[in-house]
Amino acid sequence: MQREYPTHPIVAVAAVIIEANRVLVIERAKEPSKGKWSIPGGMVELGGTVREALEREAKEECGIEIEVLELVQVVDNIIYDESSRVKYHYIIVDFLAGYETGRLKLASDISDAKWVERDELNDLDLTIGARKVIEKAWRIYEGL
Repeated sequence: MQREYPTHPIVAVAAVIIEANRVLVIERAKEPSKGKWSIPGGMVELGGTVREALEREAKEECGIEIEVLELVQVVDNIIYDESSRVKYHYIIVDFLAGYETGRLKLASDISDAKWVERDELNDLDLTIGARKVIEKAWRIYEGL
């Protein structure tokens, strides 16, 4: 599937994974947003559900198993180039998830990953979307 200059939107998933009042953040090794901190996720594969994709991506990207808890939001992430052509177009289904088991092990599309306290998020160069969804998911988590 062509990610740059796609012929149609790409469906992806991402997870705000919380464990012991810490959230898992990853540093992106590839575009879009290379070098920025975000949350784990990836593409939904043909024939797979969004929840299955989320569990698979957490395992493949970070080496951990998660419990998918709640849908947080669905967002459009459309990035245009200098000629106003659509360079990237993702529909991202964001979930709140809980950590189950495993040790952090990074895939090639991640430069770094770490568990951070809520107040440490301000020290990171987070993508705008990640900052918003983490805060929204944290409010849901507090209500569980």
